[in-house]
Formats: sequence, C-alpha cells, structure tokens
Amino acid sequence: MPLDQTRPNTPVEGPDAGSNADGEVKLFHSACPHDCPSTCALEVERLTPQTIGRVRGASANTYTAGVICAKVARYAERVHHPDRLTKPLRRVGKKGVGREAFEEISWDEALDTVAEALTRAAAKHGPETVWPFFYAGTMGLVQRDGIERLRHTMGYSRQHSTFCNALSDAGWMAGVGAKWGVDAREMADSDLIVIWGCNPVSTQVNVMSHATRARKNRGAKIVVVDPYVTETAKQADIHLMPNPGTDGALACAVMHVLFRDGLADRDYLAKYTADADALEAHLAARTPEWASEITAIPVAEIEAFAKLYGANKRSYLRLGFGFTRSRNGAVQMFSASCLPAVTGAWQHPGGGALYSHGAIYGIDKTLIEGHDVCDTKVRVLDQSRIGPILTGDPRDLGDGPPVTALFIQNTNPMNVAPDLGKVRAGFGRDDLFVCVHEQFMTETAEMADIVLPATTFLEHDDFYVAGGHTHLQVTRAVIEPVGEARSNHDVLCALARRLGASHPGFDMDAWGLMDETLRRSGYSGAEAVWEGHWDDRAQAFDEAHFIDGFGHPNGKFHFAPDWSKIGGNHNGMPRLPDHDANIDNRDDDHPYRLVTAPSRNYLNTSFTETATSQAREGRPEAQIHPDICAELGLAAGGLVRIGNTQGSVVVHVRPTEGMRRGTVVVESVWPNRAFVEGIGINLLISADAGRPNGGAVFHDTAVWLRGA
Repeated sequence: MPLDQTRPNTPVEGPDAGSNADGEVKLFHSACPHDCPSTCALEVERLTPQTIGRVRGASANTYTAGVICAKVARYAERVHHPDRLTKPLRRVGKKGVGREAFEEISWDEALDTVAEALTRAAAKHGPETVWPFFYAGTMGLVQRDGIERLRHTMGYSRQHSTFCNALSDAGWMAGVGAKWGVDAREMADSDLIVIWGCNPVSTQVNVMSHATRARKNRGAKIVVVDPYVTETAKQADIHLMPNPGTDGALACAVMHVLFRDGLADRDYLAKYTADADALEAHLAARTPEWASEITAIPVAEIEAFAKLYGANKRSYLRLGFGFTRSRNGAVQMFSASCLPAVTGAWQHPGGGALYSHGAIYGIDKTLIEGHDVCDTKVRVLDQSRIGPILTGDPRDLGDGPPVTALFIQNTNPMNVAPDLGKVRAGFGRDDLFVCVHEQFMTETAEMADIVLPATTFLEHDDFYVAGGHTHLQVTRAVIEPVGEARSNHDVLCALARRLGASHPGFDMDAWGLMDETLRRSGYSGAEAVWEGHWDDRAQAFDEAHFIDGFGHPNGKFHFAPDWSKIGGNHNGMPRLPDHDANIDNRDDDHPYRLVTAPSRNYLNTSFTETATSQAREGRPEAQIHPDICAELGLAAGGLVRIGNTQGSVVVHVRPTEGMRRGTVVVESVWPNRAFVEGIGINLLISADAGRPNGGAVFHDTAVWLRGA
C-alpha cells in the first residue's frame, strides 16, 4: 500500500475507526517503546481491527529512515503469540510452577483482591511496606510512568531506578552538565565516528545505519571500543579491545597523546573548559604504556587511535550504556566524554558527542507521575537491590518496615535483577503479596499471587521521547486489546478508585492525560502531534554543540567535577579523569572477568518468548578464548561452570577468537529455565551499587571457570 510521505498515514481514531474491507491493509503510524534509545518511528499494517501484519520503519522519519531491528519487524509474532496473557489469574498452586498454578478470575475479583492486599499490608506495617516496582521496555510516558502517581498519592516506598542509566547519567553530567548532545543525523558530516560502549548492529541499528552512510558518502572512519568482537566491531575500520572496566585508562592515554603531540585545542580549552591545566598535568603520567598495562590494548594501537582522533576535528563520539555498567562506570563515562572538549570537536559540524537527548523535551510530568503529591520523606529503595531488600537487608530497609507487597509493571526482576539468589529467596517468602501486570507469564509473574493481562504498545494510546534522536511521538492504538488485556493506565485508575487515591491524573483517559501534559509542556497538544506523527525537537547547532556554554552554571566543561553534587556515595572517586580501580578485579581465585552484554534477538527479557528469536539465539553460551578452552579442557559445545562467591552457573562453551584471554562473555538476558541448572547468569552479578549515585554493575564480575 503506498504511503503519503508528507503525512505518513491518514489520521485515524484507533481500532474503532472502521473495519478493514475484505483483503484491505490499513497502514498506521506507531512508535517502538522497547528499551532502546532509537525509539523507532513505525509503520504498522492492520489486517483487521484485531490483527497486525508487517511492521516497518517509517521512511519519512529522518532518524529511523525506514530501518528497524529484525525483532520488531516481526512484532506480529509477539502480539499474536498463543501464550499472551488474556485473562486475570489468581494463583492456587505453588509459586514458580507456571500457568497451571493459576485459575482465571474476573477483573473485578482481581482488582478487589489487589486493593485489599495493599490496604491490609499498609494497615499492618505502614504504606512504605508497599513497593510499586517498574522499569522501561514496553511503554511510553503515560503507560510506563503512571505507576509513580499511584506511589506518591498513597505514600508507598519510592524507587531509585538503577537498572540502566544511573551510572552513565552521572558520568555524562559530571563533565557536560546537560543531558543532550549532537544530533545523530550529524554523522553525515563526520570524518570519524567512535562507537563506545554500545553494539548498535545488535541493539540500536539506526546508529549503525547513519555511521555506515557517513562512511559511504564521505569516507568516514568507524572506530569501535568494546571488550570483544561484536557484530558492530566486525564492521569497524578499527576495533580497540580493552579489558572490561578499563575504558577510563584508554581515554586518559588518548588525551595524554593529544596534549603531548599538540593536538589539543588550547584556545577552546581556555574558553570552554575548567581545570584544563590541572588535567594536562595529571595526564602527564597517563601514558599509552601506562594504559596498555591496564587495558591490554597495545601501545601502538592507542597511539594510532589518539592521533587519528586528534587529526579529525569532525569526530563524533557515540557513547552508550555498556562501559558504564561497572562500579567505576561513572568515571569511565566521564573520562570518555572529556575527549571532544580537549580537541574542541564540539565546534565543528559532525563533531562532538552524544550520550542521550533526554533533557531536550521539557515534559512536565506532574499529571503523569503525581509530583505535586510526592512526599520526599518517604523512603527510596534501590531497584537493583531488590534481592537484598526482599531478604531484609538493614542497609536498605533502615528503620522502615519490610516490603510485604509488590505491584509490578514493565519489568521482570526474577530474571533481570542482580544477585538472583536473593531475588529468588525474596519472592519465595510466604508473607509477600505480589501482583504482576504483564503481557506474558514471565518468571516474575509465576511468583505472583495475582497476574493481570497487559496490552502491548499497539493496543493503547501513549507518547514517547527518545535518547538517541530528537523526535517526540504520539501514537494511538492500532488494534483492539488481545483478550481482556488492559493498559497500565486503565489498571492504575481502577486500583486508585479502590484504594481511595485521589489525583486529577486518575480522572482522565490516556489520551486526555497526554494531551494536557503536552499542553502544559509547551506543545500544541496530542492531536496536533498525532496528525504529524512526531514533533522534531532538534536543537540549533550552537545549543546542541554547547557553543553557548555547557550545562554547568559557569558554562564550562568540568574536568574536575564535584562528585558530591551528583551522588552521596562519592568518597574515593578520582578528582580528574582516570582509571578508577574500584572494580571487581581478577585475582588468583577469580582469574576472569565476565561481561553479560545484550544479545541480538532479545531485548532485556522481551522477545525471549518468540520462536524466531529463540531459534536465532539457540542457547546460552560462554564465549571463551580458544587458548583458555585448551588450558581448561573445554570443548566446543561442552559445558563450563562459571562461578564466584555468589554461586555458579553452567552454560555451553563457545570458543571465540577476538577477545582477551581473561574475558568471558555470556550474552543475555535469557530466561533462567534456558540454563542447564535452571538459574541464569545474573546469579553471579553483585547487587552492589556503583558510585556516586547507584547503578547496577552487570559487566563487573570476576569469576572462575571449571569443566562441568
């Protein structure tokens, strides 16, 4: 069906806008909500009011540019999966058994049960005993974040969201002071593109499509920094392979060369940065030889990259979440973010850096999240420490009550959270009430008392912002909800009525809530954005490149940040860019470092239920250097036990060239049941919080290997 490129789809009112004629395919605009900075603009075929067909990238959107990942392209497989939850369920059997442990009940029964359980728990222990728990990955701002409104109106425990970007946010803000950067579309003007801390071929395809276009059109070089040979690294001109957790040392050595060889822009440094002299003096000892000892990258490779970076003022640094997921992740992000400030790359078209555009949209989320009723005296619980919290760790609970009730949307902590042993033990408590609102019977849902069927993004209204591009997008439901599935917003409003939670946001439907939110935020309203499908909030060159000054009050990039202003756990953090040795270092008992990077066909735990994704991924495997396999007697396809003080996990062996001898990679996130012994790799991941403001340390684990 041809598409009007100036208006990608005739505005429709959702699935009730009329039936498809026999054999007619209607094309609807939408946006991908899954937990990826690209938030792709989509074109979705509706075959009937209940059925979708193909999903494509919107060609009229200049960031998506018609390109989406394979897993979303086959989204019909997920929407219409036979295992979709379609009715509310009550557990009548043992926890963790599966669907057979549940019976179907009505929505009124389910919601009444949940409301009564939350009320009973709050009456016994106080409202902080209830913890609404959520994250990202399946919803936009209305559907995802409305749980905060319920939390704040009821005085339930607050949440510090640390699964994803706490460490990277801290590191970026330390130097830059504002959460935005150079538009990804400016890669078209770049001569050098450095992809650091992400694997876009697998996880964010649009980054790679823009980078490869720059290479084709103007001969741009692509450099990838990653501790193993990813699919992105295979397409790079240069691949730098540091030991995990050592990216800060690499960044410092590059800056050492820039100063040493006269490649630093001293005029820019004088005008736009603070503490440049202290930085240069500090870096005098951070030589390529020093960094090579730490990173294992040969001196010649560090020297060559530094000179290449310094020689190309139109150098674009795309920084991702990957290298931040260590205890020293904030320092690593900060150190890497210093590079364009040293060369002055920010001044040039196609030069500078991007981590996230999160702060450009200016959304007033008061109605959505209930900021106006938030009591800041209510305790805050760290999301990544759900295991210790549920097992009663006093470092988390303090003088407050135990968590005896969980209401969960949009996340699967029984699978994705660190320290899975404690997570399992916590969810296994007899005194813990759990309600899970989900699309599938996840491993967390299997532990619930009540399971509520949730809509997908194609079955409700919502709006979206993005970190990887500058488009705000408004979408309507494309099809009717599958079975009796209800949206997050509808469930929250129904619970609020039963709990006595009062807030204007509970009296609006999703469309009205987003419309009023957008108007309060300076937009024309939901309908206006919907008709155009997106509102491109791209900044002017001077703002995006910080020509008018960086985000700190003095307008300078800070080489010596005050970490205390970013988080309370800042003691011992280096004053200037450096290798922060505060990581889970190898030792005689744990001679390897484990990286649990994202897989290509799963996204967090989404898509693990679809047959095509399962077939393409196969099974969990440990990528281990062939020499180490030989030393340990590990055969391809055989079993290896990976362990540390928290436990051990058995996986199949994949001998892999193109990685350091001391690095082990297990791409994730697999369901626990996919592993040989029924427990996943996050059993080995510590729940320790990264400095200075928390953050999960998924890529910071020292382990041993043994034949299994």
